[in-house]
Amino acid sequence: MSDATDGDDPDDPEFEPDPERVALLREIADEVRGDSSERKQLANILYRVSDLYDDAEETSPEEIVRNVKFILEVKERGGLER
Repeated sequence: MSDATDGDDPDDPEFEPDPERVALLREIADEVRGDSSERKQLANILYRVSDLYDDAEETSPEEIVRNVKFILEVKERGGLER
């Protein structure tokens, strides 16, 4: 039996679809977004968090953490190099 607090339960009621929460998080992300790379990064992180509550998105807190780490690593390296 899985422990509901381990974060691995895809039916975790903590992340049930919530269109109002999605809209609020995305509105805040839009307000935070600005010209600096830090503001853009923060807005992107908020937008990714909103995906947890978006019925059309399939993500988990673990995926978001990995994505945020990648964003920060790219920033630290000075950007994506091709």
